Amino acid sequence: MPNKFLRIGLAAALSAALVLAPVAQATAAPARIKDIVDVEGVRQNQLVGYGLVVGLDGTGDSLNNSPFTKQSLQSMLERLGVNTQGENVRTANVAAVMVTASLPAFATQGSRMDVSVASLGNAKSLQGGTLLVTPLLGADGEVYAIAQGPVAINGFKAQGDAASIVSGVPTTGRISSGALIEREIGFELGSQHSLRLTLRNADLTTARRIAMAVNDFIGAPTAVPEDPATIRLTLPPNFNGNIVDLLTDIEQLIIQTDQSAKIVIDENSGIIVMGKDVRVSSVAVAQSNLTVSIAENPTVVQPAPFSQGQTAVEPNTNLNVTQTDTALQVINESVTLQELVDGLNALGLSPRDLIAILQAIKATGALQAEIEVL
Repeated sequence: MPNKFLRIGLAAALSAALVLAPVAQATAAPARIKDIVDVEGVRQNQLVGYGLVVGLDGTGDSLNNSPFTKQSLQSMLERLGVNTQGENVRTANVAAVMVTASLPAFATQGSRMDVSVASLGNAKSLQGGTLLVTPLLGADGEVYAIAQGPVAINGFKAQGDAASIVSGVPTTGRISSGALIEREIGFELGSQHSLRLTLRNADLTTARRIAMAVNDFIGAPTAVPEDPATIRLTLPPNFNGNIVDLLTDIEQLIIQTDQSAKIVIDENSGIIVMGKDVRVSSVAVAQSNLTVSIAENPTVVQPAPFSQGQTAVEPNTNLNVTQTDTALQVINESVTLQELVDGLNALGLSPRDLIAILQAIKATGALQAEIEVL
């Protein structure tokens, strides 16, 4: 009979070395300014619309269960001069969908962009469908683009009388260059005399280094760090060009980025990621190993001859609990991430146990890092 094993505690197959791979000591990572900041006003805008996908091979919405699809279909046909009021429409080749897109910064009228399509009703697949003309609205309710075209889905579904197979998500898809931009978002970057650079990973040291590098390159007090995430950039009076020329000149400057000491933990998957500046003071750690084994061995009981009884299965469970306590292990004060990882791996901990150990060390005040649990 199959055995069921429930193991709590240390697991030899789950080595912390798989999660905390040895990392050599390194200096701050160099990066270009253009790769670590965003420019104020240069951003995408989210668009959304509601439309119909037609041409499906019987895999569309059930009109009886999706009244919004039926209403949309009748409204569309009426606009095209076909009156279907009072008629019982039973087509299964139409699906109601939500269409989403991101309007790029500085997109001009007449250019195109990609759109994503997702089923709204109970359609089984959008394979082979074509999206009809769908206005895409911004947060202000204005129409900024019009989407239409054949839908390329992300998976497929095949079904027979006794079996079916689904790969990916056949109820979502994408239309490459499927939206035509009808309205531009006005923002004249070149006419600006002052703007802000926003750090994607806020840090005071990195913000100050960016400002110093820009000022040294320009030779004038052009950049001022306002907070850990913002650097104010002002066009110098004697600069030969506009703000676009200034951004072009400084975006290639190399900056030694910095970061705070942080440990990121995903408790669902047992993943642990440590920054290079994580340090730990000398601590002693002990961890117990508890193993619970459950084995089911049911016994078949036969009735006595001519007793008119019935054969029965009598459950028989074997339960075994084993606990092993480990002695206190010392983690010496670490200087580098490599030494910290080696000290933790020497304890033979699984990722799940390591999460609890790190949180306990943090509670004692011996861990000089921030713990972020996802």
